[in-house]
Amino acid sequence: MQTGENEQALRKIMDFTRYLGIIVLILHFYFSCYGAFKEMHLTYPILNDVLSNIYKLPIFKSTLMAKGVAMTFLIASLIGSKGKKDQKILFSNALLYSISGLLLYFLSGIIFNCGLSILTTGALYIIVTSLGFLLFITGVSFLFRIINIRLSDDIFNKENETFPQEERKLENEYSINLPAQYNLKGKTRSSWINIINPFRGTLVMGSPGAGKSYFVIRHIITQHIKKGFSMLIYDFKFDDLSIIAYNALLKYAINYKVKPTIWFIDFDNIKHRCNPLEPGSMTDITDAMESSRTFMLGLNREWIKKQGDFFVESPINFVTALIWFLRKYQNGKYCTLPHAIELAQVDYKYLFALLKMEPEIEVLINPFISAWQNEAYDQLEGQVASAKISMARLVSPALYYVLSGNDFTLDLNNPDAPKIICLGNNPLKQQVYGAVLSLYMSRTIKVVNQKNKLKCNLVIDEFPTIYFNNMDSVIATARSNKVATTLAVQDYSQLKKDYGREQAEVIMNIVGNIVSGQVPGDTAKQLSERFGKIMQERQSITINSQDTSISKSTQLDFAVPASKIGTLSSGEFVGLVADDPTNKIDLKVFHNSIINDHQALKIEEDAYKPIPEIRKTDSDMLMANYLSIKNDIQNIIVQELSRHETDVK
Repeated sequence: MQTGENEQALRKIMDFTRYLGIIVLILHFYFSCYGAFKEMHLTYPILNDVLSNIYKLPIFKSTLMAKGVAMTFLIASLIGSKGKKDQKILFSNALLYSISGLLLYFLSGIIFNCGLSILTTGALYIIVTSLGFLLFITGVSFLFRIINIRLSDDIFNKENETFPQEERKLENEYSINLPAQYNLKGKTRSSWINIINPFRGTLVMGSPGAGKSYFVIRHIITQHIKKGFSMLIYDFKFDDLSIIAYNALLKYAINYKVKPTIWFIDFDNIKHRCNPLEPGSMTDITDAMESSRTFMLGLNREWIKKQGDFFVESPINFVTALIWFLRKYQNGKYCTLPHAIELAQVDYKYLFALLKMEPEIEVLINPFISAWQNEAYDQLEGQVASAKISMARLVSPALYYVLSGNDFTLDLNNPDAPKIICLGNNPLKQQVYGAVLSLYMSRTIKVVNQKNKLKCNLVIDEFPTIYFNNMDSVIATARSNKVATTLAVQDYSQLKKDYGREQAEVIMNIVGNIVSGQVPGDTAKQLSERFGKIMQERQSITINSQDTSISKSTQLDFAVPASKIGTLSSGEFVGLVADDPTNKIDLKVFHNSIINDHQALKIEEDAYKPIPEIRKTDSDMLMANYLSIKNDIQNIIVQELSRHETDVK
């Protein structure tokens, strides 16, 4: 037991052993240098009589034997000694002291052969041997005072925060496999990011320049086209992603059972036309209501957080009535967004008279008609004018031309006619284009989320720049229909600003696969907590006036701290992947650098074929279409009201 009495007794035994060694050494000096002591008159007959019996002991028969016994007692006394630990004591210095002391101690006998006087020889021998003895004591005591643990010099704790990662390439017919390298205890190892179940949703995050598109999204597009996916690509900076998809399709079109077609929606340089309100895909009024909500909230992003308010729901209901009226009129012949915009501009007297003819929208328009009939014009303007003003932003011949055509339908995962659809935005006009593209997105998801369709991926770059209601339900339900969703965002705060806290949190938490580059603040903190903790070593040293103590422990700490996520380099990613019952992954969390063959990618990009010029348009053609739509609405008003008056008579 570690009692005070035991320690004191042990200390006395060590001191006694050390004293024995010193006594043996002193007796050895007296016997070997007796002539020098005699010259100095330090010998006494009585002392000689006592020591003569000791001299007969075997240990004094030779100089080496006597020194060896004295050194043995000394070493024995030092074994149990405890010195105050000191960081400044170096092992090399302690070893130098010890070896030097031993050499002086055992080789000092050479002095007897130097031919010096007896007194000089004795004095030098005693001094050199004693010096060697003291040096050895000093060196050994230093050895016991050395801190025998190597404190880590990893000031940023990089090695301690490394952990094993998946090094196998796990591939299936749906997987995305990204080669990477990671660090494990100072050693660089190869690994793979295996997104084997993309249908559980993939969230790609990273601040501008983190490498989302270059290191992740481009590979998702090329690998899924190679594996025969149909695809919808929202290309925020057209044509960065579209040209990758176009050339990937040229290369891998042979992998499809039915060769897919590729379509481009570009409002600046018109290529294809598509009507997002195509009547064949709108089976009941709920489709019109959902389209109206997506469109209006896309135009007025501040309304997202005010859903349920009277002056938010009223314009949405108004636009719903317009869309559904056009859908029912002549079997949807004029059911396009430009026609709805023009219809909204008709004078209330004629507009409400026209809308009253459709019984299915009577409930929707009754509040507006009541306000008009009761001459509550301020209320009416508050209900309707906000919709009219918002929609007026889209009055453009180019937009009207694209939105009123029918080059293709949005059923991109139709096994008999697979498609790759690229929706192009323009950062300079994103507020206007974003609302229309949101409508395309909403209608596409409605069409593709059906059973027995081709596998497809919805790749949405810069997701917060468009509005899609209930994206969380799409991720949750479309999985069983082989619809994968890939959302790219810069930061959680951006998502929260544009979609509101509640929906942003749901989107963050519902996705199964996360690939994140550099993100700061709350986003990094959330990710760090989601990645979990690993066992890490901790070392500490405590120095006080009496003692120096060292402790070494292990404790659970974050595998990837928030501060590290906030300082990732371009191409360096953290995240986790989801597995499925047929492909279990134990090591789901990763922190690595994705490997891109920059030279090969540069050669590939230089060889890209540009997107061809599909149609030529001029201002006259666009204006003719624009005037035609206006004329259609005027004809509807004239014909229907005239017919109604005739029927009344």
